[in-house]
Amino acid sequence: MRRSKAEATETVRTLLEVARAHFTEHGYANAALESIVQEANVTRGAVYHHFRSKKELFRVVLENAQREVADRVEREASTSDDLWQQLRLGCRAFVMAAVEERNRRILLIDGPAILGWETWREMDRAHSMRLLREQLGTMRDHGFFPAIPLEVLTHFISGGLNETALWLANQALQPNVADETMKALDALLEGFKHFR
Repeated sequence: MRRSKAEATETVRTLLEVARAHFTEHGYANAALESIVQEANVTRGAVYHHFRSKKELFRVVLENAQREVADRVEREASTSDDLWQQLRLGCRAFVMAAVEERNRRILLIDGPAILGWETWREMDRAHSMRLLREQLGTMRDHGFFPAIPLEVLTHFISGGLNETALWLANQALQPNVADETMKALDALLEGFKHFR
């Protein structure tokens, strides 16, 4: 019997939800596809019908995580009409979302290790980095930092945010480290105001 499109969509949604939980808790290497299949209450054939491999399943989970982080960045940034505040809020939202338990291992550890840096960076470019570039482009249109090429500035800030998230993810148990990190981020962004 052929399954309806709605049933197929629900199967994929369930698989992605269960897989994300397993990849978050166990990491890619220790997340058993058989356990994902059992918890999702589907057959192994159903997994391979929608995803070519465990790696492909992980790639889609990672892309969904990237999309969620980008949505959060956009949502946080849009709470202000001030361009500098938008940049600040968006950068802070990226770092804090990336280090959340639900995202940390998938985004910062397994993503680059399993799919390779180039694939990971391409996903980042399509999501959070794209938003950062758009924000900086808007700021450039309003006369900010005309002496710095937009691509250079975008990669400089994006690289700093990614490295900050990686570092902060490993410091999570240290008291006040998130507050101190946000103060450092604010100070760095404040410094760019002089490049008018």
